[in-house]
Amino acid sequence: MKKKYFAVMGNPIAHSLSPHIHSLFAKQTNVALIYEKLLIEEQRFESAVHQFFLQGGQGLNITLPFKQRAFVMSAVKTDRCHTAGAANTLWIKESKLYADNTDGVGLITDLERYTAIENKKILILGAGGATRGILTPLFLKSPKTITVANRTWAKAEELQKEFPFIHISPMEQLEGEYDLILNAISMRFDFSHALFSKNLFKDSSLCYDLSYNLERPTPFVALAKSSGCEVRDGLGMLVEQAAESFFIWNGIRPDTNKVLRELNKIGPFA
Repeated sequence: MKKKYFAVMGNPIAHSLSPHIHSLFAKQTNVALIYEKLLIEEQRFESAVHQFFLQGGQGLNITLPFKQRAFVMSAVKTDRCHTAGAANTLWIKESKLYADNTDGVGLITDLERYTAIENKKILILGAGGATRGILTPLFLKSPKTITVANRTWAKAEELQKEFPFIHISPMEQLEGEYDLILNAISMRFDFSHALFSKNLFKDSSLCYDLSYNLERPTPFVALAKSSGCEVRDGLGMLVEQAAESFFIWNGIRPDTNKVLRELNKIGPFA
């Protein structure tokens, strides 16, 4: 049986657990596949996508910093991809490049393991492609407020024009207490020199990092934990969005709880 070929593209990409996750999905569902991680230079992203599919690739996951470029280059977009303005899942159908965004459904599915979203005051740190993918799914769960804080004010304003239901704030002017704080800033950000006050964190806050690290807490998780908050990293979101991509490509929905239990044997979850 010829194996299906999938991959994840990003920069950086060495840390990605996606190949391992999809191999666990494949084993569980008896789908024969190869899934690789591909480090792509920023100037050649579009050509790399075309080359991947020309060589027989059947599905791509897209991660930082290419999600908005993947959206732009795709010919057909799902409704949730249109809403997000960013894409993390690509495939070819009828000779056209299709795009979806599974980040939102991945986050919501994992978050609801730990908390209800309805009537919560939510703060999101960062206004990039990852944030775009989660705003509408969060809004549809009826939170009290959603505030987005970003270092670059113009980018926050641009986001608010597209998602008028959000509030925006400069990072250094953040005030008040939030029930749920989501970090969508890259792990490369130095939270020890963060512009916002640690007073943002309160004992009852759930702090959730969209990034993950199996070996040690992410910088954001470490900061929130030191403030007495309940913390979670993005491993569960990663598995859930990956399962949605797997379903799009293969028509089979894997059991994510089994995969999460397997991954937790590798290292601590949050």
